[in-house]
Amino acid sequence: MSAPHIWLRAEQRANETRTGLTPQGAATLRDAGFEVSVEATDSRVIDTQAYAAAGCTVVAAGSWPDAPKDAVIFGLKELPDDGTPLRHRHIMFGHAYKGQTAGQILLRRFKAGCGTLLDLEYLTNGDGRRVAAFGYWAGFAGAAMAIKCWIAQQDGSICGPVASYPDATALKADLRADLSSLGTTMPDALIIGALGRVGAGAADLCEALGVSVTKWDMEETAKGGPFPEILAHALFFNCILARESTPVFVPSTAMDQSRNLRVIGDIACDPDSAFNPVPVYDRATSWDAPALRVHQTPPLDVMAIDNLPSLLPLESSEDFAAQLLPTLVQLAQTHADVWSRADTLYHQHSATL
Repeated sequence: MSAPHIWLRAEQRANETRTGLTPQGAATLRDAGFEVSVEATDSRVIDTQAYAAAGCTVVAAGSWPDAPKDAVIFGLKELPDDGTPLRHRHIMFGHAYKGQTAGQILLRRFKAGCGTLLDLEYLTNGDGRRVAAFGYWAGFAGAAMAIKCWIAQQDGSICGPVASYPDATALKADLRADLSSLGTTMPDALIIGALGRVGAGAADLCEALGVSVTKWDMEETAKGGPFPEILAHALFFNCILARESTPVFVPSTAMDQSRNLRVIGDIACDPDSAFNPVPVYDRATSWDAPALRVHQTPPLDVMAIDNLPSLLPLESSEDFAAQLLPTLVQLAQTHADVWSRADTLYHQHSATL
């Protein structure tokens, strides 16, 4: 493949200002012979003019359906839910390979249009490790939002709307002020997936605030449940990508047991997956309503925002884009392993429809 055409679409989802390609990355692609088109939008954390200065072609927001057939459409979150067939190759988070209802609809749209999903979640190297992930910042922001939910509980309320922060320093300062004003004992937390990028982010945020952390990974969960240690902590963070073999961490019966657990931060956030290890809730939470109360006395809230890194959009975008760029450059190579695996995976799943 020579001179691929990357089309960076504008995200249409509310509160989604991240991007997977910076102007510096776009300049690198152009130097490698790529054509780069960028949809104009005021919601992207990086100004459109910075892409124009890097030599990109600026096009209208939402114009990707009319892009040339050979353009590779690049975005992060979901496409407009209009049911239209998808004829391009799309690089995005599809959330479509674990039986998710919306994912099955998305796959049918690709199949109808003869397009292809190149799912960012499944771009992996030869060892099966993802080449790029928002994981660290998802864990960092997810832990922060779960602690916000715990803080709200202390005066008998439930966490209200949240907004993005300019950087991690501002986020930590906000939480420190809220925790200091309570004058109560700090909560403790248990993290499952502590050895991964998501778990590392959650642990770093907790430790920066003085929240005591118990770190678990595969070794501690290999025996299968139940896991009474989870119920003994005030906060629990699920930071793993669940698979068929993943045990249940918090069963629905746990809500009626004696427990210190008050907030679950389901940072993995896959409530409609058949493999959900936290089956005490059935839907993602939102920026307007971060906490879903699943039990009243004593309270148990679930925080499961599915675009957590957007709370720190600039840091998370720059980090993710830098990780992904070497793989994007490989789009110019016919049969590049990462992209071939993603293409094969799409066709395996679409064939089952």
